[in-house]
Amino acid sequence: MPELTDAAFVVETEPDPLDIQILEDRIYEVNVERTGCADGELLAIFLRAEDGAVQAGLYGWTWSGCLEIRYLWVAEALRGQGIGSRLLATAEQTARERGCHLALLGTHSFQAPEFYQRRGYEVYAVLDGYPAGHQSLSLKKSLLAAG
Repeated sequence: MPELTDAAFVVETEPDPLDIQILEDRIYEVNVERTGCADGELLAIFLRAEDGAVQAGLYGWTWSGCLEIRYLWVAEALRGQGIGSRLLATAEQTARERGCHLALLGTHSFQAPEFYQRRGYEVYAVLDGYPAGHQSLSLKKSLLAAG
């Protein structure tokens, strides 16, 4: 391999989604190699308008007994109607069907941590100052039946 110079490293602010997918795929391959867990599956749930436009949705994945929720969003005009709760419940049920026992997600103090806490999620880590003046929160929830 030729010697790398600083010029060989390219900073991109609008990377090609296919290049990002390459990174995700390679990391998943290493994870599988090191853990033996090869059951990863993406999970996306959408509420669409008649024209197909996304009005609400949830994106994440399941892997090694865990559901990781990356994004949950509901259009402003549709908030307060239980759509977010239904998205979350559907994701959790799908995760249980895939054999998951734990759900994980991240949010910020200015987003909706109370929304998740009312649905059984508990904060297990807090990072102050991200973004400035706020907190980044990591939450978890057991998907095992109570009792």
